[in-house]
Amino acid sequence: MTVRTFLKKSIPYIIAIVLLLVGYYIKLALPIISGYGAKNLCSCVYVGGRTPQSVIDNELSGFPISMAKFRVDNSDSSAHGSVFGLSPRKAIYRKGLGCTLISQIDEAELRSQVTSQKIKLATKPEINQDTIAWPMGNKLNDSISFGIDRNALNTVINKAFEEPSGKPKRRTRAIVVVYDGQIIGEKYGDEFDMNSPQMGWSMTKSLTNAMFGHLELEGKLKRQNNAAIWEWRQDERKNITMDDLLHMSSGLGWNENYSGPSSATNMLFKSRFMGMYAADNKLKYKPGEVFYYSSGTTNIISRLIRQVYNDDKYYRFAYEELFYKIGMLTLVMEPDAGGTFVGSSYSYATARDWARFGLLYLNKGVWNGERLLTEQWVTYSTTPTIGAKRGEYGAHFWLNAGEAGNRANRIYPDVPTDLYWADGFEGQNVFILPSKKLVVVKLSQTTGDALDDNQFLKDIIALLPQ
Repeated sequence: MTVRTFLKKSIPYIIAIVLLLVGYYIKLALPIISGYGAKNLCSCVYVGGRTPQSVIDNELSGFPISMAKFRVDNSDSSAHGSVFGLSPRKAIYRKGLGCTLISQIDEAELRSQVTSQKIKLATKPEINQDTIAWPMGNKLNDSISFGIDRNALNTVINKAFEEPSGKPKRRTRAIVVVYDGQIIGEKYGDEFDMNSPQMGWSMTKSLTNAMFGHLELEGKLKRQNNAAIWEWRQDERKNITMDDLLHMSSGLGWNENYSGPSSATNMLFKSRFMGMYAADNKLKYKPGEVFYYSSGTTNIISRLIRQVYNDDKYYRFAYEELFYKIGMLTLVMEPDAGGTFVGSSYSYATARDWARFGLLYLNKGVWNGERLLTEQWVTYSTTPTIGAKRGEYGAHFWLNAGEAGNRANRIYPDVPTDLYWADGFEGQNVFILPSKKLVVVKLSQTTGDALDDNQFLKDIIALLPQ
């Protein structure tokens, strides 16, 4: 048989194999595409106060998400998505909990978590922040200048909202600049203002850091202890510590890839119990030695935090004992279908509330004279993990520390090495720079490197008192 004859006879089999592989991939990918869109449409509309069309035209306009059709149903506060009518998904809004994608659970059961009083929601303090001075309230002291050229600062801020020619796009939606505890610069994009809750994406990981830190302050969790995961009790994973998880060095196998079906996307858009899904992975490395950024790791921590309290207090403690105390009254942390906060990814708050969060860390865990986090916790959170070769990661915060012995090799070379920040998908940032008494919040839907954060921060720092 000649090679040509062999190839000719093999073509039908090759095509069949390719079609099977494509079909298998589509089967895996379509529920993620429709689920991603339904969840985000639901949250942007019912938590963020956006119009459905605005979300479809922006967050859901990129390929392959744009292949799907999405809609909201105000009759039951839900959002729906499907791809060519296939793999339909639904996310529902529940007051105080935000939106949850229906995954591996019946909708009636999911809704009953609230109607049956299984979930006890936090009670917001009855205050009018518009009548209270910043930072607990929203009244600004415009008489404080610090000798800063406000016009020059506004020029820097305005530039961050300007769209470059062509792609990628900046789509900056909010910037708040806080110096020495006071807001000195603030701007919002079209459709957004100081009252607009916006998605934090992976900045939520830093909220999880704060929750853990507060529980450690109260003696309810200890970072040195082994992680109390039931499934790990009889294998080598039992040696994974809380410290390993906080430093993203658990050693668990994981694929933090969002371009298609992966550990991360399967967890976020197909799993009911996200922390359980992540904990089911096997060890790939020895715990504590290899740094690997993993949303699954954070949701294991979320699961451990939930184990501290029963449901009567779980949904209230973080708000009432921590976030409401610093004035973050718009914050909404969204749970998975199993009822555990998605500590890796799902939270909403206004830009000013994100700035308050940054101030808590700038003030080393103290707010209005009350210690909510220990100073040691803040230091711990901002000390590089052993596996981060450029000193780029601590305990659920990104760092600008630089490579040991070569500090010039750092993420933002023109910004001091004590910079650290909460970081989220598409340009969500809370930058904290203690040496300059500075907090900068930037919220956006930025693609690629449309905004040079190094230059942006450098320009702001240049205007501060030396």
